Amino acid sequence: MSTFVGIDIAKEVHWICAIDSGGKVLLNRKLLNTPDDLARAVGELHALPAPVRIGIDVLGGIASLAQAMLLADGRFELLHVPGLAVNRARQGTVGGESKSDPRDARVIADQVRTRTDLRAVTAQTELDIEIRLLVSRRGDLSADQTRRLSRMHDLLVGIFPELERELDLTTKTSLMLLARFVTPHELRVATDAELVAALGAMARRRFGRELIATVRVLAHRQPIAVPGEALTARLIKESAAEALHAIAQLAALDVEIEQRLALHPDAALIRSLPGMGALMTAEFIAEAGNIERFKSADALAAAGGLAPVLKQSGKSRRMQRPNGGNKGLKRVFYQSAFASLSSPNSRAFYGRKRSEGKRHHQAVIALARRRVNVLWAVLRDRTPYASRSHGNA
Repeated sequence: MSTFVGIDIAKEVHWICAIDSGGKVLLNRKLLNTPDDLARAVGELHALPAPVRIGIDVLGGIASLAQAMLLADGRFELLHVPGLAVNRARQGTVGGESKSDPRDARVIADQVRTRTDLRAVTAQTELDIEIRLLVSRRGDLSADQTRRLSRMHDLLVGIFPELERELDLTTKTSLMLLARFVTPHELRVATDAELVAALGAMARRRFGRELIATVRVLAHRQPIAVPGEALTARLIKESAAEALHAIAQLAALDVEIEQRLALHPDAALIRSLPGMGALMTAEFIAEAGNIERFKSADALAAAGGLAPVLKQSGKSRRMQRPNGGNKGLKRVFYQSAFASLSSPNSRAFYGRKRSEGKRHHQAVIALARRRVNVLWAVLRDRTPYASRSHGNA
């Protein structure tokens, strides 16, 4: 006799449903996201037939407290039932288009009862959680910075098109200039000393000196003032100052990530693989967690959306690229594969795939899939990457 439990996770009120091996409901109620009610639910689960297998549809975030209390008890097997699986399974039941928390909790419980391929949820270390949080924060800052720079380009091209084409807003030098001077009039009347002061140490470099000379020329080529120029310039200056602050924040986060990686037992092994720099390593740890979650390299590739899937109907049978998978993992595998092309073995593997008629994108994906096998072997054997033993990757 066993008990199968489904918990539909929500921000304030979860829903818990427990069934036996025959599908009979043993427990079905709302579950407050509070320590007291979660502790009461743990006690209720102890009274049900063991072993107790529990499925949840969300990991971390709003599920963190429930996840931590269930794992801390030590007597339950906690499993992850992906939201997509819950939605598809619910649609296959009577009234499938109707959605409610109790229905989803029952569907999760049924998935736990009928499936043997669900991934176990294990307790994360403080270090893993800190790396994930830092990577998430860095991603937010990077996304904000991208939007900010795009908006600055839009604003600048409206009042000073030639300057917009000249500046690379991803560089600190260009941002330092725009934090002080934007309009043609401002650049015409600014003294050399003021421009040098705006660029700081960058002004002593050849690029800085050339930039000052160039913007002078561009400013004199546009004598007219565009309507709305003053306010637009102010907004650009504010955005430039924010962008410079964001660069400093990103640099500080990179230092923190490096410090955490120095303490992580897997980091040095992961970084031994060509193309896996500090950020890619941190993102892999944040997305994959403990490598023991994955039973094989194929399972890791499938999680990252790199394993081809079978499409068969009648006499038709073909393999095609999957649409699902963890997008974060897939991005890590793809970008690190692209970065590894400077490595002789990776370049040779890539060249071989190109000679077979694959396009660039296809060849990089094939390389990424090959590198999943290598990374899996590195972590499984606890042995750093060595080209002589792992072959082309």
